[in-house]
Amino acid sequence: MAERKKIGQILLEMGFVTPDEIDKALSEQKDGKSKKRLGEILVEAKSCDGEQVAKALAHQANLKYAQLSKFEIPPEVIELVPKDLAIKQNIVPLKKGKRALIIATPNPLDFIALDDLRFQLGQEVECVLASTDGITEALGKYYGGIATDLESKFAEITASAIEVKTGDIADLESIEDGDDAPIIKLVNQIIANAVSQRASDVHVEPMEKKVRIRYRIDGDCVEKEPLPKKLQGPVIARLKIMSKMKPDEKRVPQDGRIKLNIAGREIDFRVNALPATHGESVVLRILDKEKALVDLEQLGLHKSDFDKFERTIKRPNGVMLVTGPTGSGKTTTLYSALKKLNKPDVKIITAENPVEYNIAGINQAEVLFDIGRTFQIILKAMLRQAPNIILVGEIRDEETATIAIQAALTGHLVFSTLHTNDACSSISRLTDMGVKNFLVASAILAILAQRLLRKLCTKCKEPLADDQVPQGMLAAVGMKPEQVRGKPLHQKGEGCDNCNRTGYRGRMGCYEFMEMTPQLREGAFNAIPQDELKKLAVQGGMATLQVDGCRKVLDGITTFEEVLTITHRLDLKQ
Repeated sequence: MAERKKIGQILLEMGFVTPDEIDKALSEQKDGKSKKRLGEILVEAKSCDGEQVAKALAHQANLKYAQLSKFEIPPEVIELVPKDLAIKQNIVPLKKGKRALIIATPNPLDFIALDDLRFQLGQEVECVLASTDGITEALGKYYGGIATDLESKFAEITASAIEVKTGDIADLESIEDGDDAPIIKLVNQIIANAVSQRASDVHVEPMEKKVRIRYRIDGDCVEKEPLPKKLQGPVIARLKIMSKMKPDEKRVPQDGRIKLNIAGREIDFRVNALPATHGESVVLRILDKEKALVDLEQLGLHKSDFDKFERTIKRPNGVMLVTGPTGSGKTTTLYSALKKLNKPDVKIITAENPVEYNIAGINQAEVLFDIGRTFQIILKAMLRQAPNIILVGEIRDEETATIAIQAALTGHLVFSTLHTNDACSSISRLTDMGVKNFLVASAILAILAQRLLRKLCTKCKEPLADDQVPQGMLAAVGMKPEQVRGKPLHQKGEGCDNCNRTGYRGRMGCYEFMEMTPQLREGAFNAIPQDELKKLAVQGGMATLQVDGCRKVLDGITTFEEVLTITHRLDLKQ
């Protein structure tokens, strides 16, 4: 009997990967850096995509392969498998064969699950292999997660379901009857759509004559089909009930959380309700642990910055700061660092406001201002717990900054965030808070400033010839024509289904890593101007945000236009 080919060999024969990419992935497995399968490591490294791995797995297992995005499954076939069962088993019915129902699954070798499926459906089942992403998208599309046309939901909502009186709001949950209530279906649809379209936030905003629904996708707000004004009360009341807020309190802002299971994944939502002119504006922040807790290697740090960053977080004591505006990925970066350092012999304690993701093996404390549990109180208490590593969610005042720096000087490694524009300005921000210059100079190990850049859609991006690059654009980012010559530059395409016709899909970090050299420590101690500090940092090897963004343009990942959305134009400087 012929020996079964390994997945790496099949991918190589199919031309999906190179020998170097296989060797690198195998080395990562061998060194114990990753416990993931070879295919997962290759997808994360962007050596190939999930569909290509699924195709190779199907070849290896001698199964048929189905790319679900190319199928249009009839409603009568979808109805053969109930929604709850399809989501639980992570399968999608494809067609009714002569003797069996053909289903798509990412794991055709799970024989126990398949036997359970045969028993519950009462019929024979045959498998074809599909990618995990393909299954997730198909579940959303055919079982209510991806359709954007909400008119069908509006049609189900009768006048009696709409006219919710003030006194009835507390009883809204009583209309839940197996998720059949129209308002509940509508709200679930809005949330499921957002998750399936990779949104980071859902905005429900009452206007004068309608309720605007917007999703933030890859950093941009995208307007969806609005709701009629008459649905405003029931929809907002439902969201407040789901997030454990007071439905009848409409005068003050409220915060809450929702935990839902969508397409087989447990997803948290941080919810905020803010009273506004035409009613309460509700925003749901989507916290998808599966996508947020990434490995350090996936952040997008340039090789030189990655080596410095990894070296810094392995130091025994000192302060490591991550800085940038709200929504720039600071929490993701810090969690990636903690994930790397999280070992049985290391004690890690965090003080967060709020705790966004629960990480096994880490002690996480949540700030609660209403009962006096502030950053300062938690920080003082955690020092008595003998931690090795401390994470302070945010340094916002002198007391928190001083305690964090004193902790670093007494043998702890401290991670925290600041809201500043770049790495160098963090030094002056701390001194402005009242922290002494000599404390800042001696305790800070490094400062990482970051932003998020949209990535070009890999399916529809188009090559950009050297002579097609606008000279004005090069001047704006401080580059010369010879620097782009021969580089794999790309531009935004016309858009496709993969990127929702935007030309961009997904985001990656753009970084400015400032390691505190002896020259920078002396400059911080003497409180030299910020511009001079930045010159010293660049001379010491720091790549600015703009330089790092341009490196990603030269690699064909993003565009000069995108880089200019996060940095200033050099051609406008006086």
